[in-house]
Amino acid sequence: MNMTKSAFLFVLLLFSVRAFGQTDTIFSNNEKIPCIVKEIKESSVVYVHPGEELLNSIYKNAVQKIVFKNGRVQVFAEATSFNAVKGVDDYEKVTVTAVESEVKGLFKVGDVSAKAVGTTELSNQERVKNRAYRKLKMVAAMMGANAVYLTNQRTEGNKIGYFSSSSAETNLTGVAYTNRLPDFNAFKELLDRHKGKMTQVLEVSLGGSSTEYAKFKTNKPFTIENLTGENGLIVIDDKYRVVGFDQQGFNVYYRNKSKWFNVRVDFGE
Repeated sequence: MNMTKSAFLFVLLLFSVRAFGQTDTIFSNNEKIPCIVKEIKESSVVYVHPGEELLNSIYKNAVQKIVFKNGRVQVFAEATSFNAVKGVDDYEKVTVTAVESEVKGLFKVGDVSAKAVGTTELSNQERVKNRAYRKLKMVAAMMGANAVYLTNQRTEGNKIGYFSSSSAETNLTGVAYTNRLPDFNAFKELLDRHKGKMTQVLEVSLGGSSTEYAKFKTNKPFTIENLTGENGLIVIDDKYRVVGFDQQGFNVYYRNKSKWFNVRVDFGE
């Protein structure tokens, strides 16, 4: 009887392994998708779930690689072209694009804007524009983004008149994206393991009229009353959005009027 049962379990296991080996696996930025790949298009991958006929698609920007059932591996440069941005100091790694298709499949984290104005009527217009782009990247990095889709750019040169003059100015607006969001369940498990006190140890701020961010060491208690996960975003107390975490603590982003903030919170003992 036991031998018969063991043989049955062995056959069942062997069947399961073979069945799994008969599927392809898409490795996206956030999950593994066992499937059957039907077609790889210019900007997307078309697939079906095992045992189904409904066609699904995923943008190539969200696909890291596909492991086919025959063992062949195809890596997608679209997903690996985005740099990891771990904090505001990595702002230079943020990608800014005016091509909407380049952010298809990424996760939207919010709208972003930046403005830079020359200090005098003789300010270099190109330098003013570069300062605006630099600030745009800083804001995106504070939001936990590594890509910005630029929706509008307005640049005005110096104006020198008899009665009035104005300096060069650049205004930028766009949408901030990331190719990888913090995992809600993993963050919640981390909080459950660290039930001690939490302390805000660093605050990074950037004002609407500034083109440089400021850093301040802090020592403030931090508490969490409510934690939600919606559309892939982790929100604390309807105010702070978690942009990253590690075993020692986490970073949150929030905005107060025309000022952006990124705060580091460490776990206590």
